[in-house]
Amino acid sequence: MDNQISSDFDPKGSFRDSVATIKKDGSRNYIHPKQPKGRLYKLRSYFSYFYLLVFLILPFIKVHDEPLFMLNVLGRKFILFGMVFWPQDFFIFGIGMLTFVVFIIVFTVAFGRIFCGWACPQTIFMEMVFRKIEYFLDGDYNKQHQLKQMPWNGFKIRKRVTKFVAFFVISFIIANYFLSYLISMDNVLAYYQNPSENIGTFISLLIFTTVFFFVYWWFREQACIVVCPYGRLQGVLLDKNSIVVAYDKVRGEPRGKLSTAEEKNEHGDCIDCKACVRVCPTGIDIRNGTQMECVNCTACIDACDDIMTNIHKPVGLVRYASDNSIRRGRKLVFNTRLKAYTAVLTLLISLLAFLLISRSEVDVTLMRVSGMSYQKYPDGSFSNLYNLKLANKTRHDIPIHVHLEGVKGEIVPVGSSNWVVKKEDYAAMEFFIKLKPEELHGWKTEFKVVVDDGEDKKIKSVKAKFIGPEKYN
Repeated sequence: MDNQISSDFDPKGSFRDSVATIKKDGSRNYIHPKQPKGRLYKLRSYFSYFYLLVFLILPFIKVHDEPLFMLNVLGRKFILFGMVFWPQDFFIFGIGMLTFVVFIIVFTVAFGRIFCGWACPQTIFMEMVFRKIEYFLDGDYNKQHQLKQMPWNGFKIRKRVTKFVAFFVISFIIANYFLSYLISMDNVLAYYQNPSENIGTFISLLIFTTVFFFVYWWFREQACIVVCPYGRLQGVLLDKNSIVVAYDKVRGEPRGKLSTAEEKNEHGDCIDCKACVRVCPTGIDIRNGTQMECVNCTACIDACDDIMTNIHKPVGLVRYASDNSIRRGRKLVFNTRLKAYTAVLTLLISLLAFLLISRSEVDVTLMRVSGMSYQKYPDGSFSNLYNLKLANKTRHDIPIHVHLEGVKGEIVPVGSSNWVVKKEDYAAMEFFIKLKPEELHGWKTEFKVVVDDGEDKKIKSVKAKFIGPEKYN
């Protein structure tokens, strides 16, 4: 039967030769876990409802008529909590991602894969949305087994079609929201007003929908086991002091049936009921120890606590604990590796905070036009041609004024002198800088170009070089 893969292995470690979703003959073992119930499952549900509420509401929240959160890769525009980032700020975004990765590492070293079971979008959608719909439509795991083994008839076809439509509709909704985080909800809704003019977008939505549908209809837990690298990182991140979902072998072993355990004191508290196995969404037996497939969803904790309560034994046979706390009664130790990770994380957070605070609203790049030498005028002065590029990251237009610092000279615009950088836009301006011979200091003269908004608000001061004739050395 499905979900009985763990019983096919002996307790000596051969379960590590294969993942729980693969049978002995190499075929896929489709997991149909029993519906969890208990205090931790309720708590996870409440957290998930909050996450889903945020996921559904966030695209509609705006700051200055812009989305609060948007990652427009094609438009090269990123908005994180109202702060606009452009390609020039990618290094800040990169450091932010690196900080997040280090935080996950530190958190995993200390507390295992709590993120996977309590906050990962894959787990939330699979276990708290699609799985609950499946329980509602097909029933608990026993009815799901019966439905699977049932020959194709009208009843089974109705069940399968209903679930197919429900999964596809929800996948389509998720795809729309996913797209809204890329291009904003306003643009998504605008596409529906003129669907004939946005066939490409509709095709993209269908592709996203198909991907989500495939993951939650067929691929399921394989996304965590096969695709996600986080489970494999456990092998290098976890140690004996990491807090994970663990089985108390000291208290539970040796296992014995309830009747035998009551008659003989030589058995542990585990009655080998396999309740923890039946509720596991990845099909493992937590009693075999920490495994790559475990996502710390705590379903086994609730299942075991329910059994322990019914047989009048203390709860916590399966619980959040470290290996050392079970074997030796030690609490979490702030070891050298955890200290090192924490120090690196602190440095990255400090650097990220500094970059965010010191981040300029306008990026300025000044370059002398290459391939052109100086020009000499009848009055004896010389000029160089410069190109000024600006990126306005703010949500308002900014007038641009330029003046020299360190030398006395004249700025002659090429074309209009009314320079304005539109909000969230780029601009390029060309101008000549004219200097008198007495201002030259050799063939290369250094000075500064100050860019301001015309109201004494300095935007940036940029170093520049003026190339003149050799005779003025």
